Amino acid sequence: MATRSTASKTKVKYTEEYRPIKTILVSQPKPERSPYYDIEKKYGLTIDWRSFIHVEGVTEKEFRKNRVRPDEYTSIIFCSKNAIENFFRICEEMRIKMSPETKYFCVTEAIANYLQKFIVYRKRKVFAGKKKLDDLHAYFNKFKATEKFLLPNSNLGNKDVVGYLDKNKIEFTDVLMYRTLSSDLSDLENVFYDVLVFFSPQGIESLYENFPDFKQNYTRIAVFGQSTLQAVHDHGIYPNIVAPTPEAPSMSMALEQYLVKSNTNKGQ
Repeated sequence: MATRSTASKTKVKYTEEYRPIKTILVSQPKPERSPYYDIEKKYGLTIDWRSFIHVEGVTEKEFRKNRVRPDEYTSIIFCSKNAIENFFRICEEMRIKMSPETKYFCVTEAIANYLQKFIVYRKRKVFAGKKKLDDLHAYFNKFKATEKFLLPNSNLGNKDVVGYLDKNKIEFTDVLMYRTLSSDLSDLENVFYDVLVFFSPQGIESLYENFPDFKQNYTRIAVFGQSTLQAVHDHGIYPNIVAPTPEAPSMSMALEQYLVKSNTNKGQ
């Protein structure tokens, strides 16, 4: 991986030079459709995709040590598609069938829609928020006295969700069902990119787990989200491209705005 010497952590002195970009590595699996493909053609770039992290479900044997049976809970709280997949995987391995009366509380509509892969949606009671669990506050208040809640989680936990549940005195059981781990990137040791794109703090941690001596050099770092930005600061590297912002609500928009300056010499 390309390198650049950096200053002390949390504050990096850096002057943006807008050097031309030819190669980009996005730290996610390659999607079928993406605005990045249009950017790749428009600017004559090479954009590669590689997930820096991966998910591993806990085994049935490991899960049983929790002494938790999913069918003993009347309401399930889902914060991700990974949580849904591993919840129903565990149910299948334990030969458990959830009751048609089970309620499902989902952080977003997209997560709620994903449930259709595992349940007959119209026969279940599904509640979906817009962006956070607090959007479902009225439903939690309505059911918290009568429901028994289960929160399938990863090794990373979910501080915001747990904090909300504790604050509102909602009794729940938090259970580990899967782990988010750093992927092996050793084959990239001598591969260099002009831009590395990150969407989570775990992606940054994976970079340093694989390449402990990584230094930024002339590599541009693109980050999405405040927690990812903080992880970049914590490692003492400079975030050249940041999203979301009012001007660039998506990473693809932020990247193209940067390319206008770096690859077309506009706006300088």
